[in-house]
Amino acid sequence: MNELLKNHIRKITPVNDDEFDAISTYFTAQRFKKHQFLVQTGKPAPYEFFVTKGLLKSEVTDSSGKTHILQFAYEEWWISDMQAFNSGEPASLDIDCLENTEVLSITYDAKERLCANFRCMEYFFRKKSNAGNIALQKRVLMLMQASAAERYEQLIHQYPQMHARISKKLIAACLGITRETLSRLSNS
Repeated sequence: MNELLKNHIRKITPVNDDEFDAISTYFTAQRFKKHQFLVQTGKPAPYEFFVTKGLLKSEVTDSSGKTHILQFAYEEWWISDMQAFNSGEPASLDIDCLENTEVLSITYDAKERLCANFRCMEYFFRKKSNAGNIALQKRVLMLMQASAAERYEQLIHQYPQMHARISKKLIAACLGITRETLSRLSNS
């Protein structure tokens, strides 16, 4: 599990084995069962998660009861309710497991200490944050401007494993389309 995180970090910044051994002490390994929540609306979100095995989704349910999926996260992805994690406010979304899942979690305080003690990790998290912000901007623009077919193509590009691991119902919810529309798109 730690090897996955080490290799993930090394894609962005060099760390030697001794440094990584110290860095890894800031993380806690956790396991969750399918359908178990890591974050729930209205509750604290004290952790940011690095997925080492499994599949998660983050979602919000609007006042009419419609579910909107913000993202899926599988191996080597980071996920949390970032507003709640960074501010200490209650979570505004749910994150739950679509499969049995293993993560490495870090608290806000541990992440702050990690970045203070290892400048390479401050750089790492800045690069990850920038990439996440760019992906979020692209997603919002895509939802506002792209056709259903274009949104589907982008989702396939972003999540190449999705058809084997994610139901059509959830894919449609992520795209903001009906399951029938998704069936037409995936068969064309």
